[in-house]
Amino acid sequence: MTELACRKCRYINIDTDVCKNCGSTDLTKEWYGYVVIIDPEKSEIAKKLGIKIPGKYALKVG
Repeated sequence: MTELACRKCRYINIDTDVCKNCGSTDLTKEWYGYVVIIDPEKSEIAKKLGIKIPGKYALKVG
């Protein structure tokens, strides 16, 4: 199981070469820390990070 973070939206994808969130192909293994957003509409963290879709997001992408 390979987890790759999208450099464009920071969404963490599993075993794919295309981001399931934004469709970008610019994915990397170089990411650190993550946050899981369950309800982006009620989450203050999601609002600050600009996240609108539930999922696992990298905090820092290399």
